[in-house]
Amino acid sequence: MASDNTSRGFTSNVGAILAAAGGAVGLGNIWRFPYMLGQNGGGAFLLVYILFVLLIGIPLMMTEFIIGRRSQRNVVGAYRSLSGGRKGWVLLGVFGILAAFLIYAFYSVVAGWTLNYIVMAFSGKLAGLEPAAVADTFSTFTQGSFWPLFYQLLFLVLTGLVITMGVQKGIEKVGKILMPILFLLLILMCVRSLTLSGSSEGMRFLFKPDFSKLTGQSVLSALGQSFFSLSIGMGAMVTYGSYIRKEDRLFKTSIWIALCDLLVAILAGVVIFPAVFAFGMNPASGPELVYVVLPNVFNNMPAGTLFAVIFFLLLGIAALTSTISLLEIIVAFAVEELHWKRSTASAVSTLLVFAVGAFCTLSFGPLKNVTLLNRTIFDLFDLITASYLMPIGALLMTIFLGWCFPKVEVKDELSNGGTLKCKAFELYYIILRYIAPAALVVIIISGIVG
Repeated sequence: MASDNTSRGFTSNVGAILAAAGGAVGLGNIWRFPYMLGQNGGGAFLLVYILFVLLIGIPLMMTEFIIGRRSQRNVVGAYRSLSGGRKGWVLLGVFGILAAFLIYAFYSVVAGWTLNYIVMAFSGKLAGLEPAAVADTFSTFTQGSFWPLFYQLLFLVLTGLVITMGVQKGIEKVGKILMPILFLLLILMCVRSLTLSGSSEGMRFLFKPDFSKLTGQSVLSALGQSFFSLSIGMGAMVTYGSYIRKEDRLFKTSIWIALCDLLVAILAGVVIFPAVFAFGMNPASGPELVYVVLPNVFNNMPAGTLFAVIFFLLLGIAALTSTISLLEIIVAFAVEELHWKRSTASAVSTLLVFAVGAFCTLSFGPLKNVTLLNRTIFDLFDLITASYLMPIGALLMTIFLGWCFPKVEVKDELSNGGTLKCKAFELYYIILRYIAPAALVVIIISGIVG
């Protein structure tokens, strides 16, 4: 193991929870979740989503933590160690790194957009624009070449700097600072949104279930979003699990992280939908909800520029905490398996991700006519990772721990060597072996059929 990776663990359970929650909380909660909820009927989708997070998401997160902490290795080293070096399972670790790399490549595109909108909000360039001008601003920027690439690279560099500082001084410290700020800004935005005239309609849309609007595809979308939001199936929680102290309770840690993730998604809904309904905007606007609809909302409210700054700042924080976990998967592998220095691994990984991610950025402009399976490069990366790599990785993970790893060792790790009572262990093991794999197979098949 590389010498600069000796202080590899989190120093406290709070640090572990905030860092891992930061890895789970991201654009998936504040950008992706609201527009999916808007397109799938509101409150009924929210209930189904919460159900999937609690019944399947938490057990799968625990599974990744068990693999990581038991092995004390990166995602490749974890499967090598626990499988006795069998190449088939080692490839599952490589599979996770590939998923993280591709997700980071297209995720950094949207993260770059967020940086640009933070700058525009601060400079007042969004203030006073007519709705058509707001839409034109978004399309003109995303279809450009230089500035989207510039902001994407800037975000990648910021992430790389945090990773270079290490687990304790970088990932854990930044998580302890940014996650409380994120919640503070979210609550502030919630208060403002709820004080708008007509906001009650948005709250009804969000919290009053209308099951007539729920379709089979909506249920599948909620299931897929629960995995995507919790960063399941790409090795992030395996990597972070290897940093969790042996005395920390994995069950409680997983619950706290999932609750943080759920809370951010719900608060994001409280920020967005009351404001959207208050100004007569369309809640089913899709991916443009945050970058086109909300700037119009801010332009129609008092002190709108200030709240635009706050919103895009919290969106940027959420993006950064997620990209940190994505890059750490890759860097931990390079440090532990290839014996690179952390700074070298971070720099090389950042440049490689940018080299690939640039194609995703340019797919909105110069490369928009370059398609495969009728999808742009960006959409193709999104499809491959969300519909195939992550659920397949998670499925193989459940098969490994549920069917190919000794049950007694699983219980030993979850009970901290027998020092904790695991009353729900049998239920967890049933979910691990049967329920979660079945749900993942459904996601994979729906991705193929769809």
